[in-house]
Amino acid sequence: MKNLEKFKGIFVALNTIYDENDEINVNEIQKLVKVYESKGVKGVYVCGSTGEGFLLSTEERMQVVEAVKEVASDDFTIIVHVGCAGTKESIKLAKHAEKVGVDAVSAVPSVYYHLSPASVEKHWNGIIDSTDLPFIIYNIPQLTSFNLPLDLFERMAKNPKVIGIKNSEEPVFNMERYRTVAGDDFIIFNGSDEQMLGGRLMGANAGIGGTYGSMPELYLKLNSLITENKIVEAKALQVKINDFVQRLCSFPSLYGASKAVIKLRYGIVAGIPRLPMLPVSVDDPKLVELVKDINMAVEEVKNS
Repeated sequence: MKNLEKFKGIFVALNTIYDENDEINVNEIQKLVKVYESKGVKGVYVCGSTGEGFLLSTEERMQVVEAVKEVASDDFTIIVHVGCAGTKESIKLAKHAEKVGVDAVSAVPSVYYHLSPASVEKHWNGIIDSTDLPFIIYNIPQLTSFNLPLDLFERMAKNPKVIGIKNSEEPVFNMERYRTVAGDDFIIFNGSDEQMLGGRLMGANAGIGGTYGSMPELYLKLNSLITENKIVEAKALQVKINDFVQRLCSFPSLYGASKAVIKLRYGIVAGIPRLPMLPVSVDDPKLVELVKDINMAVEEVKNS
């Protein structure tokens, strides 16, 4: 059996933070990592969708990874998304991640060109073969337009270096299909935040999410309730979380809203997302009310 315990639990998809000159803000990123670590989060997923990975240069992505690794404790798991449009840059990022000493790399299929499963397989295998790190498939067809065929997943899962999948597609049905194909010795990260309960019940054994960063306490509690088989309580909490997710998504951009919540909840200067993502003001009355409601829900969880 593989030692996969470090990949089970709640992982925050980390927001990348910029300073007033639109440069990587190492200090604030590191503060945010320590906040999540202090709350009991298992680790972070770096430079993925929430991390605006496709809006960063290769050098900036390396800078973010180095910043996270520098401040993280040894038992805090770091997964680095290295997906790019081209295999060459993905391999460059993977080799850098290995040199820095992270725990695993992950990648979406090649984007933009709507490539065949054979091309995606070659792309992923190129990344996998370039390092000794474990590899995690990132499946998010609503952004990549690539629907992962079950036979391709089955071939990938047979590679001992492929330890899991971050599955952000919407049908919970496929969680069960992936678990059935891959078996128990495999990590399936639920990636659709509003379906964490359904995803866990149908085969996922961990979670990575972008809205986790705004309210990690609630996802940690939800994960505990599911693990303890307290399904009625878990459903009630999932409903509450879904209300917050829907409200976060009602702003001009989810990432702008998330960064504003981070500023109000943790005092970290998270700034604004990189264009073309739109900013959200910390003074927006709807945002202030949302943070108030999240804080109230967190207090209820603490006292339950």
